[in-house]
Amino acid sequence: MTEAARKPYQNRPSAIGISVRRLRFNPKAIRRHYFANSPLLSHFFTALSSTFPVGEQFFVHSVRNVRAQVQDQQLQAQIAAFIGQEAMHSKAHAEFNAAWRSDDYNLDRFQAWLARKDRYVKSLPPEIQLAITCAFEHFTALLGGYILRHPDALHALDHEAAKLWIWHAIEEIEHRAVAFDVYQAVYGDDQIRRRMMRRVTTGFASLALYSAARLFMQDKRNSLPKIGGNLFGGYFLAKMLIQLMPEYLAYYKKGFHPAEIDYGKILQYWKARLADDYQLESFQQELRPAPCG
Repeated sequence: MTEAARKPYQNRPSAIGISVRRLRFNPKAIRRHYFANSPLLSHFFTALSSTFPVGEQFFVHSVRNVRAQVQDQQLQAQIAAFIGQEAMHSKAHAEFNAAWRSDDYNLDRFQAWLARKDRYVKSLPPEIQLAITCAFEHFTALLGGYILRHPDALHALDHEAAKLWIWHAIEEIEHRAVAFDVYQAVYGDDQIRRRMMRRVTTGFASLALYSAARLFMQDKRNSLPKIGGNLFGGYFLAKMLIQLMPEYLAYYKKGFHPAEIDYGKILQYWKARLADDYQLESFQQELRPAPCG
């Protein structure tokens, strides 16, 4: 293929600040109540995990819809890295979900509903699809940032679960602005972007609560007796909601941009922790690359 025949996004520089990493972890080693031995908290995060394979494939789809309209080559590089990271997230959470599928803890019906919803959303205009992705990416960045800023909570995670959620949080922070920048470059309609955020907020909250409640009730024989863990889980979720409200509301203000919060130091801290304490090879190679020659 000649240089002239290549699509614009196939001739691009390297992405800045976004690295595609493969996660190596053992989902079968993770206990069902892996987060602070709290059924409520663990079921909430497992409910989120159950949405990621379908959701993150949709995010990629919505960006690819308009990728050819992006002229900026640096943004094209960010798009490529975004797609790579989301593909790895979808794969890792599919492995996590598959490891937990059992007679008393079944995600299949819920995931079938998600697949039907996915087909409907993909029938909407490309601008609406991308605005929906911008909204969800804001939520995942909020959640990822909160997790990374509260190491006390992460200390309560099972070892293998910590690998999954810290790795995912880091990468959500790294690519938090990509879909937003694509939307601004192609459409730039802040009114529609904010309107979709309001709709996504209602849907996301009801989806997370419903799916977490379903998992909790499937596991009620083991979940209900852990009163202390459930009280802690309720406290943690309530505190997280209250503390994240200002960052959530920032999405509606004039001139908002996802990169306005500086996560540089906290990202470096957790990358080093994953390389040293959790021995994740992808982070070891990133922080200590092999010498040339």
